[in-house]
Amino acid sequence: MATLDEVKNVFKDADAVCFDVDSTLIEDESIDELAKFCGVGDQVKELTNKAMGGQMSYKETLEARLDLIKPSRDTMERFNKENPPRFTKGVEDLVRKLKSLGVAIYLVTGGFTSIVRSFAKVLGIPATNIFANKLLFDYDGNYVTFDDREPTCSTGGKPRVMSILKERHGYKRLVMIGDGATDMEACPPADAFIGFGGNQIRNKVQEGAKWFVTDFQELIAVLDS
Repeated sequence: MATLDEVKNVFKDADAVCFDVDSTLIEDESIDELAKFCGVGDQVKELTNKAMGGQMSYKETLEARLDLIKPSRDTMERFNKENPPRFTKGVEDLVRKLKSLGVAIYLVTGGFTSIVRSFAKVLGIPATNIFANKLLFDYDGNYVTFDDREPTCSTGGKPRVMSILKERHGYKRLVMIGDGATDMEACPPADAFIGFGGNQIRNKVQEGAKWFVTDFQELIAVLDS
């Protein structure tokens, strides 16, 4: 079992860092914001909390939430236009720092590719470094379902992404940063997990993470030490 110092050392020498998106990279849970945009905010937020707290499988809650929201292609376009990302304080500085050190950065999320791409573009993260869920529409642009071939659509998906990255690129010091139970379960195969509570504190993560931070400046300080 890794110690706090061991986790910090892995992070300091990381060759790749994966960020969760909702309540980590950004302040909000984007699926909750999309639900509010579509008039079903309260019902969907309750399901999100169950997923993040580890009380339901992610795939179960994803299917249930999308059945409530039913986002069309047009709705997604309008949502992105009217809801620019609210990045978590300090995360843009941390991403710049990691990039200056030659660290590969990935966004690994149960959120939606069509939303996450806009965040990645602002941060200069290539679209190929996004692992997220793809919405499927019919010919008229109505929501049909989600692509269940994406690993991030189900519980255990984030560990699978870590394995994929290690197999493809041979990373030896791969770090996952996130606020939820689905992020914590990515380690292993990730070599270290950093729990983040700057937007939402999940008790399961706070208790289970060897390194739990509430401010990204704590991570920058370790890189600078």
